[in-house]
Amino acid sequence: MSDHPNALYIRPQGTLQVLSQHEAEQLCDTSERGLNELFRQCCLAVLNTGSDLDSGLKLLEQYKDFDIKVTTRGRGIELIICNPPAKAFIDGELIAGLKEHLFSVVRDLLYTQNSILESGNFNLNESAGITNAVFHMLRNAEVMHTNEPPSLVVCWGGHAVPRHEYEYAKHVGYSLGLRTMNVCTGCGPGVMKAPMKGAAVGHHNQRFFNRRYVGLTEPGIIAAEAPNAVVNELVILPDIEKRLEAFVRLGHGIIIFPGGPGTLEELLYILSILLHPNNQEQVLPLVLTGNRHSDIYFEKIERFVELTLGLEALSKLNIIINDPEAVALYMKEQLNLVRQDRKDTSDAYYFNWQLYIDPPLQQPFQPTHEAMAGLNLTRNQPLHLLASQLRCAFSGIVAGNVKAEGIRAIAEKGPYQLQGDPDIMAALDDLLAFLVDQKRMKLDAEDYQPCYDILRSTQ
Repeated sequence: MSDHPNALYIRPQGTLQVLSQHEAEQLCDTSERGLNELFRQCCLAVLNTGSDLDSGLKLLEQYKDFDIKVTTRGRGIELIICNPPAKAFIDGELIAGLKEHLFSVVRDLLYTQNSILESGNFNLNESAGITNAVFHMLRNAEVMHTNEPPSLVVCWGGHAVPRHEYEYAKHVGYSLGLRTMNVCTGCGPGVMKAPMKGAAVGHHNQRFFNRRYVGLTEPGIIAAEAPNAVVNELVILPDIEKRLEAFVRLGHGIIIFPGGPGTLEELLYILSILLHPNNQEQVLPLVLTGNRHSDIYFEKIERFVELTLGLEALSKLNIIINDPEAVALYMKEQLNLVRQDRKDTSDAYYFNWQLYIDPPLQQPFQPTHEAMAGLNLTRNQPLHLLASQLRCAFSGIVAGNVKAEGIRAIAEKGPYQLQGDPDIMAALDDLLAFLVDQKRMKLDAEDYQPCYDILRSTQ
């Protein structure tokens, strides 16, 4: 590899100047226990920033010859890259932000493997151990800033959105930025990029220099949602569940824009948390918002939540239509309440320890055909558990739509089979059909073939 005539040699700036020989070998190890394939996929996704491709499998097929290795020299670490996407370079030089993201990949994959998964220091089969692991991963990535009042607003929403929705989300971000609030998203395109771009302009206008555009992702989704160009703090968590927990413990408030199945997964995740009896006193502001064309979208969301989870869950939805200023003002007021609550409970500003997250929301859900068919989509359980099971259904649909492993499974075994109470399945079927009709499933939605079948009655 190092003798390849077209190889590019990249060195870090700032932190992570040095790796041990063992760590470099791990990233180059192509065996089942090695990290090379995961490292290669994550780095390819980073270098593919700005692409209109949202299929992890298609990305790997398009760049079959891409390769990346790590070596240690006398002066420190060096990345050796072959056949990368041309868009990652300007006049032959790797874009600086992408260079930072590549070394974030190195940092997070090694730390997760060596200090979390294989260290024996964390019991990942129990709730406290998982939360502790999430804390350590965020601390290692240096995204927990002490002695700063609550200001980090999590923005969730679709990556496949029309231009007018993108512009609205950017306007909301601008309104947040003018009030010196920072933004955390899933770091991809669409509604994950727009609030960051808007906030960047708002921050500039206020001459606010503590600008934070935090992107949280995970290896299974990063290829479909490559980090956008605005992200200046990138963290790669090992799975979707730890990524979701990082959002709600690191962030201080949540804004949800229109989106597809991934956005519904996030909405059901936060509803499961808010519906749990242990969280009734939690101060965690939640706003759903969109432009004037989004009325029907949120009507569908409200109808689905009411039919499946009932009026208590519906009461958790605070919807503001076509008013970025109102969204930002509400969030600013609520963050003052968050600050007072953290003072009263002696909880940290930078990590919400008080929030209770039910173990089913923390354990990684592997969306195999058997697991999807076995979801309990019935009313014979508490509401927060039903919300958690519905979250898993949407997580599986995301995998079948855009994740390489999920796409391969659908191609081999056909669509996932989902079954449950007839009224729940009818509501789910209606909402999914609406998302398909609105082309919110994925970017190449014109010829979208559902990766799921809805069965109307429980066997």
